[in-house]
Amino acid sequence: MTIKNLFVVAAFIMSSLFGAQAQNKKEVFQVAGNCGMCKGRIENAAKEAGATQASWDADSKKLAVTYDATTTSLSIIQEQVAMVGHDNAGAKASDEAYAKLHGCCKYDRTTAAATAVDSCCKDGKCKDGSCKDTSKDCCKNGQCGEKGKKGKSCCANCAKA
Repeated sequence: MTIKNLFVVAAFIMSSLFGAQAQNKKEVFQVAGNCGMCKGRIENAAKEAGATQASWDADSKKLAVTYDATTTSLSIIQEQVAMVGHDNAGAKASDEAYAKLHGCCKYDRTTAAATAVDSCCKDGKCKDGSCKDTSKDCCKNGQCGEKGKKGKSCCANCAKA
């Protein structure tokens, strides 16, 4: 093998290694819950969905996640959190999942839905990663998911009040 060929092979290997790097993303979104049991359940659900780090704060009701975008997505994480009973900015828990929560974990679902909408919409624009196009006017009267100017909802994945 000539030095030129060896250099080409080395360059190919290096580009493969760097091209396969994780695409780490950090996101913060609202998740309804009340207590330490909620914290454990929410964080475990996020990690089961592929988050490499998850930290839920009971006071702010915000979940901070870090994940590799090549292996999971924000919407997958939000769906998993909803599956264990917690409404969030991207998905609403089923009534059955909510009913299975311990008594102290049962949050006010009306308030949780309003908070989830607020976390998605800001100043008439979608602002979080669960919205498909953050540049469009798709939040009307604080209701995420309503039709934008062209009749299409760009907040289709956001929680609705």
